[in-house]
Amino acid sequence: MGKFKTSLTAMAVVVALGACSEQKAPETTSTDVQNTATSQQAQFDNVLLQEFKGPYGGVPAFDKMNLEDLKPALEKAMELNLKEIEAIANNEAPPTFENVIVEMERAGAELGRVFTYYGIWSSNKSSPEFREIQAEMSPKLSAFFTQITQNEKLFERVKTVYESDELKSLTPEEQRITWMTYNSFARNGATLDGEAKKRYAEINQELATLHTKFSNNVLADEENYVTYITEDQLDGLPASFVKAAKAAAESRGEEGKYAITNTRSSMDPFLTYSTNRELREKVWRTYYNRGDNADEFDNNDIIKRILTLRDERVELLGYENYAQWRLEDRMAKNPENAMDLMMKVWPAAIARVEEEVADMQAIADEEGADITIAPWDYRFYAEKVRQAKYDLDSNEVKQYLQLDKLREAMFYVAGRLFNFNFTPVEEGKVPVFHEDVKVWEVTDKDSGEHIGLWYLDPFSRQGKRSGAWATTYRSYTTFDGKKTVLSSNNSNFVKGADGEATLISWDDAETYFHEFGHALHFLASDVKYPSSHSGVRDYTEFQSQLLERWLTTDEVINNYLVHHETGEPIPAELVEKIKKASTFNEGFKTTEYMASAIMDLKYHTTDPSKIDPDTFEREELKKLGMPEEIVMRHRSPHFGHVFSGEGYAAAYYGYMWAEVLTADAAEAFMEAPGGFYDKEVGDRLVKYLFAVRNAMDPAEAYRKFRGRDAKVDALMRDRGFPIPKESKE
Repeated sequence: MGKFKTSLTAMAVVVALGACSEQKAPETTSTDVQNTATSQQAQFDNVLLQEFKGPYGGVPAFDKMNLEDLKPALEKAMELNLKEIEAIANNEAPPTFENVIVEMERAGAELGRVFTYYGIWSSNKSSPEFREIQAEMSPKLSAFFTQITQNEKLFERVKTVYESDELKSLTPEEQRITWMTYNSFARNGATLDGEAKKRYAEINQELATLHTKFSNNVLADEENYVTYITEDQLDGLPASFVKAAKAAAESRGEEGKYAITNTRSSMDPFLTYSTNRELREKVWRTYYNRGDNADEFDNNDIIKRILTLRDERVELLGYENYAQWRLEDRMAKNPENAMDLMMKVWPAAIARVEEEVADMQAIADEEGADITIAPWDYRFYAEKVRQAKYDLDSNEVKQYLQLDKLREAMFYVAGRLFNFNFTPVEEGKVPVFHEDVKVWEVTDKDSGEHIGLWYLDPFSRQGKRSGAWATTYRSYTTFDGKKTVLSSNNSNFVKGADGEATLISWDDAETYFHEFGHALHFLASDVKYPSSHSGVRDYTEFQSQLLERWLTTDEVINNYLVHHETGEPIPAELVEKIKKASTFNEGFKTTEYMASAIMDLKYHTTDPSKIDPDTFEREELKKLGMPEEIVMRHRSPHFGHVFSGEGYAAAYYGYMWAEVLTADAAEAFMEAPGGFYDKEVGDRLVKYLFAVRNAMDPAEAYRKFRGRDAKVDALMRDRGFPIPKESKE
């Protein structure tokens, strides 16, 4: 029941959160009701409940999913799961690891399969009709999960196993999932009594509704606010972007126009290249005002209510604030440690921004622009500075960044590090939910053993949430028969015109590698139980951040970065410019991210009664000395990581925590004789940082890889920031 234990609030279970997240589902059923479930299975005419059929150990029937089946499937799956739970809770035999923990791991197959389809509708092909179902079912799902958490007989049996002598005889993985099972109950209301337990359940239900509403409001603004421009407004925009914008407009029925969609992948290049300052400001405001337009989709009141409920809920459990509760079982352990890391980096980041803005202002003054650099100017003038300082033109680089070639590069890296081979699956052999989705079989290069499938859904479209994320439709387990992996990467690239390559920016190429890192984490897993796939949020981003480093290896650059028209490899002098400019604009990137991460912690360590989101955001950033030329990467009203669910709530700092591990681990490769393809370091990488998932404490796993804990000064070196004095020894 791994999915259940990653979060016991329903929407953290069924909604993929933010730019980069994992969706996992329970995969097998309880033996106590296995025969009953099997006989019922034959009678299921609802495809969402049926076992995955077909090749590769069975695959989701994405070609047969109908929205009208979703609600009855959810209701039936919850009913079946509760029967399984009741059977475990009321088992008269003395509690053991096998009849309690393993049975819980086995429970929930039907619900897990329904969640697979639910996640597709939620993230990849949303619609007003789906959102109605989502709004209705969110509180019901929350009540369902709370019913399990508050099952006193079940918790007592879990507690008995956790406190038993048997625990010492279990394997390390079994001991860890027993602790995680107990901890998930204890931290989510199982120890409460009477009115407190009832109120806890009520809070969870209301939060589920609010999280869904927040997410759908952001999606509504992304769909409703598209900026259409005409041919005379295209100055400065690259040809590839123009063609993609034209295609995006045509797909929306706007012939003869060009669409700047309200997503980062469209907004970012427009702000980088458009010479029309007035339009840049319009596109910038449209993007950063998502959820903040004082209309029916405004999220400010929802934020305050979410914070109030979260605070009340953890107070019932005896915690001072939500962040204290959230970080207790994370690597950071408490909000003070997380904030301490931020404050070590923040001064250097905003100091670098000041330098970057000065360089931009100098160019603007020299050109006679007669402006003061504003947020909608940052990317535009940063590009001019890049060209002036490093003679590096981002659009020139983009001509060598073809989506298909980058995918081949990722496959190459996976082959070298993980010994994986990716082979395209014949079209039609595996069902997909959209024609853009392609599938590859993953096998071991030497033995040919089937590892799993990799689905790719790369392009932006209406009904698909913004950002990039990774998910699984089935995770690797062996406790109940071997189950192979069904992994997926999802992005929002703007598709190139028909017959032409899709070209992306360097930042987007890094994101592409990043998300593939999550997929490799799924595919490389070697654990026994579903719960071992539950992630520690300030650790799970580390592996994917680390994989970004292989984009700049010579093997990738020399073989896969080729011009989309001529096929010529990227010139060595251009590569040299890219490497010299590797820490360029680091002030902007670090500051916009950290502003969001710091605000997340502030929101969750402050009395909610004192918070008006709009005012709080402004005032707290001012106290921090936030540069006026930059805004939070995710402003509060569209901060989906934090307010569309609880996966990253009080935990968005985790990307920075993971960056420390990333920078330190990268130095391990740089110090090795074989560099980033060193076999010895690579083997340790796979064994301790990928295959083990959460079957081992992350801090212990990292020490086994590196021989010591990570050091923050590696991060400072990596970003070209001065190392804090206290780090120098």
